[in-house]
Amino acid sequence: MALPAASAHRPSPSVHGDQVPDRRAADPGQIAGGQARLVRAGLHSLWRDDPLLAAALDDDVSHQRNTVALIASASVADPSVLAAGAAAMSNTTAEGYPGARYHSGALHFDAVEELATHRARQLFGARYANVQPHSCSSANFAVLAALVPPGGTLLGLHLDSGGHLTHGAAASITGQHYRAVHYGLDRAGRIDYGQVAELAQAHRPRVLVAGASAYPRTVDFERFRAIADSVGAYLLADISHIAGLVATGEHPNPIDVAHVTTTSTYKQLGGPRGGLILSGTDARGPGPDGSATLAQTLQRAVFPQVQGTPNPPSIAAKARALELAGRPEFARTARLIKQNARVLAAVLTRRGYRLVTGGTDTHMILIDLSGHPLTGAAAEGALESCGILVNRNRIPGDTRPPLVTSGLRLGTNITAQRGMGPAAMQECGQLIDAVLSTTVASERAGYLVDPVTAGEVGAAVSRICAGYPLYAAADR
Repeated sequence: MALPAASAHRPSPSVHGDQVPDRRAADPGQIAGGQARLVRAGLHSLWRDDPLLAAALDDDVSHQRNTVALIASASVADPSVLAAGAAAMSNTTAEGYPGARYHSGALHFDAVEELATHRARQLFGARYANVQPHSCSSANFAVLAALVPPGGTLLGLHLDSGGHLTHGAAASITGQHYRAVHYGLDRAGRIDYGQVAELAQAHRPRVLVAGASAYPRTVDFERFRAIADSVGAYLLADISHIAGLVATGEHPNPIDVAHVTTTSTYKQLGGPRGGLILSGTDARGPGPDGSATLAQTLQRAVFPQVQGTPNPPSIAAKARALELAGRPEFARTARLIKQNARVLAAVLTRRGYRLVTGGTDTHMILIDLSGHPLTGAAAEGALESCGILVNRNRIPGDTRPPLVTSGLRLGTNITAQRGMGPAAMQECGQLIDAVLSTTVASERAGYLVDPVTAGEVGAAVSRICAGYPLYAAADR
């Protein structure tokens, strides 16, 4: 079906500061447009008319406040990000891009999307940004659709070595729609760049993926680019798990190294569920068929090729999160994220736990439980019952199924956002060991937590959470 003609472009408010009304000092209840009033009215209606749903939502906020979350793939969104994500702009339908929509009524959303795009480019030093992907998975699907023909070859890190489903895993459409080849790790648990080069020469992939979902070490994007160039491949850097570290200079930035970079906005950027596609110096170069630039090819790949309408309030929330990520406070948090991870890794190592790669360069720690009485699933459940959240994860050479696993993945994003430092991480490491060393495997339940330990650890978790409140400003 042919696409309708795009709506004529109308000027939108400036995204660069002086021409936008400064409402920072205004009472939110008095702001013209009534977004704050709508939110208040909506909450009142929700509690009055649907108390079961309202209570579940409130219970989750309480749960977040009162647990120590060491989930590596999560961060906490600022209340202002949550407010932007609840915007009435959800009522706006806006296929296409600013100035070229396929529906009328998108004038103000144009301004929001332009603001988010500008902030994404600025934060990462990119020349091109697309803020419409609904997730990093969606972003990866779009990039691969743009650069790899059906049945073409994709080279990425194997899932069991820390890769992601969208990097060609058999369970993903990327492993079914494309010919997926995978590289792995060396004996030290590091990316085997020699194997990457050998596989690239043997299989000549259209896209080489550099990135992971469970790899705690620095990724050498320069080395990946050299390999990609040697076989004429595009390099895709997936920084979903390390985007905050990249944005603040705590991890090498691939924007001008890779042809394309993708990321989620919630795993480390404190944003909403969503993704970004970014490109640096290669954005103005030719796309695969030479008829359009790489940037133009990527634009078409998101819409209309892979997605339909964007999610306006999510893009508004991205804009807010990207602004916050550009502040000095965020850079301080990123430094603390790395420091906390190193301290936690050292505590666990001293307590006798084997860490994949022996440590961490990022926010992430991967514990090898293959010689431990507990499986990853049992260890995860035991810790959760005491108020400590981690996630089970497969490790290199894992013989257990994905729902069981022989590993645990930990991350320090949220602890750093709460203001926890090395002393708190020392205690968290001791609490983790206290639970895992006193929990016994159970054939029926998977694990049996020692009740005395559970009580002591639960009390310690409550004290830690009270000392480092999740939403301190909102509770004043």
